[in-house]
Amino acid sequence: MYARLQRLFLSETFARYLGASIAALACDVALFLLLLRAEIPPMAASAAAYIAGIIVHWILSTRFVFDSGMVARGIARTRQKGMFVVTALIGLAITTLIVGCGDLLGLDPRLAKLAAIAVSFQATYVARRTTIFRL
Repeated sequence: MYARLQRLFLSETFARYLGASIAALACDVALFLLLLRAEIPPMAASAAAYIAGIIVHWILSTRFVFDSGMVARGIARTRQKGMFVVTALIGLAITTLIVGCGDLLGLDPRLAKLAAIAVSFQATYVARRTTIFRL
């Protein structure tokens, strides 16, 4: 079990995923803060920003992170995209739930967003690395 966790988190793929995640996160957080400034409710702002980050993440993941795990065009590729979207929706649900709960508890939405980032990052990486882009 330890060897498998080490392989998941101490690899070149993980380093590239981290880089792609940082770029997607920059997009996500920038939009989140802009939407908060525009007085969009925190939960809606978090969801909209996360979706923008998902788009950036797909582009970077398929070109620089899991490029060797991409399948040929056709139904298999469509299935792979669908699975990516499912993991993104799971991450979105985690993010929205954590930010929403933080808002209900009166926490600063930026702090709730930081907690959501940490949790959703780990969940989506493991799901994508082990199921969608098996390397």
